[in-house]
Amino acid sequence: MKRLEILLDDITHLKVDAIVNAANSSLLGGGGVDGAIHRAAGPELLEECRKLNGCPTGEAKITKGYRLPAAHVIHTVGPVYRDGGHHEPELLASCYRNSLRLAVENGLKTIAFPCISTGVYRYPKLEAARIAFREITRFLAVYPGFEQVIIVCFGPEDFNIYNRLFGRRAGSLRKIGSHALYTSDNNTVIYQEDQDQTPQEILPSPGVQDHTVPQPSKLDPR
Repeated sequence: MKRLEILLDDITHLKVDAIVNAANSSLLGGGGVDGAIHRAAGPELLEECRKLNGCPTGEAKITKGYRLPAAHVIHTVGPVYRDGGHHEPELLASCYRNSLRLAVENGLKTIAFPCISTGVYRYPKLEAARIAFREITRFLAVYPGFEQVIIVCFGPEDFNIYNRLFGRRAGSLRKIGSHALYTSDNNTVIYQEDQDQTPQEILPSPGVQDHTVPQPSKLDPR
């Protein structure tokens, strides 16, 4: 199985153990992907969220998925970007770390993230992608039993950013643990384990920046 996959898709359609909701601090629904997840899950999600008493920025809380294909929703509150000097990077990293922590604590094996804070919260997309990529790949190296993390991009711009990031980062990333092997095909960036190869510099796949992307999702990340 592809342990890290980058998709251009509608996160509400994914059948995984959990999808991550880029929520606001009330957890009572809103615009963009937050509103779409609430609409797809049905009113039961809002009823459960009312009992959670909100969520601070950088933290995460878990609910059932109700009418979604996903079994659970992990709600995390990303930072509103001001100038990068108000702890935005640390808070955004905490969103990914705390969401993944909840997944492990609840025995989940597959999870899908939107691009947190890059919509109306205005986090610069490349900087946000670097943080997401760093936190997720570190997590996958520490938890080899976790099956899959999917990053669901809103549009071609996000998708291409991740592919460009993959090309740069893979050129200098060294293998760790049971060896991290990055590969790429036309629509995905993949992290998977390779037990047979010895540690070495991982080179970017040819043509990684020249992907043809499908049509964008209609969901705007928060």
